[in-house]
Amino acid sequence: EAQLVESGGELVQPGGSLRLSCAASGFTFSTYSMKWLRQAPGKGLEWVSGIDARGVETRYVDSVKGRFTISRDNAKNTLFLQMNALKTEDTAVYYCARGSFLSPLSFNIRGQGTQVTVSS
Repeated sequence: EAQLVESGGELVQPGGSLRLSCAASGFTFSTYSMKWLRQAPGKGLEWVSGIDARGVETRYVDSVKGRFTISRDNAKNTLFLQMNALKTEDTAVYYCARGSFLSPLSFNIRGQGTQVTVSS
């Protein structure tokens, strides 16, 4: 069974950094594009970033460009999101998902999410 498990979310002060991880199992991770999504309190699901299967091409929503970096380790079946210069508006539940690189909100499996809270 294909499964994604996120970790790394916590409470952090504005300006701080976090690194989220997503462990994949049950499918051939290296053959799929992956993405990070987030959902802030009272808001809809938002695409944050995507990466192609080889880890060569990446894309970001404008609000995180220059602050977040998506990467992957195909040998370890793990997806990452390095988040720097965090802002209060980055507070959300962050999900990793498997889906098309060209369709931001298209996915067929998603993890349970990890909570990121940015607050002083």
